[in-house]
Amino acid sequence: MNRGESLALIEQEVGVLIRRVRRVIVVRARAVHENLQPSSYLLLAHLADCGPARSSAIVEAFEIDKGAISRQVQHLVDLGLVERAADPADGRATLLTVTPEAQRRLADVKSHRRKLLDERLDDWTESDLDVLVAALARYNQALEPRDSP
Repeated sequence: MNRGESLALIEQEVGVLIRRVRRVIVVRARAVHENLQPSSYLLLAHLADCGPARSSAIVEAFEIDKGAISRQVQHLVDLGLVERAADPADGRATLLTVTPEAQRRLADVKSHRRKLLDERLDDWTESDLDVLVAALARYNQALEPRDSP
């Protein structure tokens, strides 16, 4: 197989992966809360992983419109999954924090998903998993935007 064919197959397999991830996000969102929107699930998971943050930091992390983030945050607050609190470093600013109940629900979803993944990849060796992790990390690093001079 030549390089062009290999690149086309990479694009094809990444497309399959993206579609699968989208479906998984919908399922995970519903598992956390029956009314949780998939886009808000991603924001919630980010907050859970990174800790309390200002909306401006989330706008930067997701590179999307401030209004879209505001709507998603409000959705999470309305569902009782995120709380707003004054930023101790700057009383004028607000920090967003995942509620303990949301943390518990996210942990349950993560545990279930990890168990399912382990079952599906039960015939993969530790070496196979390590090779995949290294290849995905290298792929993601190669696709990071490069600063222009």
